[in-house]
Amino acid sequence: MIYQPGVEVAVEKASAPRHIAIVRITHWIVVLSVVGLFASGIRILESHPRLYWGETGSVGTESLIDLPIPFIIGPSVWNRPTHFFFAWILVLAGLTYVAGGFVTHHFRHDLLPAKTDLRWNRIAGAVSEHLRWKRRSANAASTYNVVQRLTYLAVVFAVFPAILWTGLAMSFGVTSVFPILATAVGGHQSARTLHFVFVTLLLLFLLVHVLMIWLAGFWSNVRAMITGYVPQGGKAR
Repeated sequence: MIYQPGVEVAVEKASAPRHIAIVRITHWIVVLSVVGLFASGIRILESHPRLYWGETGSVGTESLIDLPIPFIIGPSVWNRPTHFFFAWILVLAGLTYVAGGFVTHHFRHDLLPAKTDLRWNRIAGAVSEHLRWKRRSANAASTYNVVQRLTYLAVVFAVFPAILWTGLAMSFGVTSVFPILATAVGGHQSARTLHFVFVTLLLLFLLVHVLMIWLAGFWSNVRAMITGYVPQGGKAR
């Protein structure tokens, strides 16, 4: 390799840091595990696309919600083991991300909003930008706005834990040891219904998340999540 003075400096100046390693690695592990969970979860749901409230529910009882999806008899025996496999990968990746986020101050620096940003006019302004599909400037796009910060915090510390809780509450093996997991949410069938609700919220978040990434510059953002850097002047996240 021929060394040319100033080349490395120019390359460094041409790119700006965006995501630390722990965020990038766990992000892609979470992506793969969520895809596996959605695929196997849909197959499980197709075996009985009805939701109930309480402890029990069956074909002969009144349902809370009848989902408009095909009823498939005789699902694969691999659906549940596959679902649990990806679930535990997600749990391990999530715990690693949370631990790394506290150690590296990622949450404080990148996700925790400032007190001034929690004013209603700041929040309303950020919501207005999103509703008008307004592109942010390069400098503004280098960080999350208050709505993004609050949303990501809610997903990490509320939605994902709720999905894990209700998922465990559906398991009779788990609730035989920790019955409070099911009783706290109203029973095994209530846990299944709540699990569906929280997963739906996660799916809506992911759809909006991908759409916003697309509008902000899809490949620039994907490259940033792989390498940790984006060209200066590009969209940040």
